[in-house]
Amino acid sequence: MKTQELFSVLEQHQDKTLLFEYTANKFVGANYHITEVKHVKIDSVDCGAQTDSWNETIIQLWESPLEKNKTEHMSVLKALSILNTVGKKKSYDLDSEVKFEYSNASFHTAQLFVNDFKIENDSLTFQLGIEKTDCKAKELCGIPEVVISTLETANEAVDACCDPNSNCC
Repeated sequence: MKTQELFSVLEQHQDKTLLFEYTANKFVGANYHITEVKHVKIDSVDCGAQTDSWNETIIQLWESPLEKNKTEHMSVLKALSILNTVGKKKSYDLDSEVKFEYSNASFHTAQLFVNDFKIENDSLTFQLGIEKTDCKAKELCGIPEVVISTLETANEAVDACCDPNSNCC
């Protein structure tokens, strides 16, 4: 989801409560706070020595240990107010991908993509998910797009990519 789409969804549902489903049927606690918004510029070089760059908006969610018994989630209106305040200090790239950074005692710290959202009764829920890492230079490095199903095949693919005569760095 792009940052502009996030703002659009929030603006359309200001009267709702804001929930985050970080994995199937597991939700960020009602004691969450938006603790940081990062405007990130990525400048990268992949294993095929190809350069790329893009921007991301990363919104950090944190569960306050002092509010463990809290039962009411943040309203969309309050979240929108926080995000608008941030935007006045540091402008958003509205075309950038938005991610939510989150962890708890049973879930590792991760930057989660917005896979979808749903409206149920008086709640807006963003459904988040992890995207697996991937080689961006498969074709250049000679790595087949097929799913690697055996350790032997995986080792062959790694050996091919890491060979001094390959096009990979």
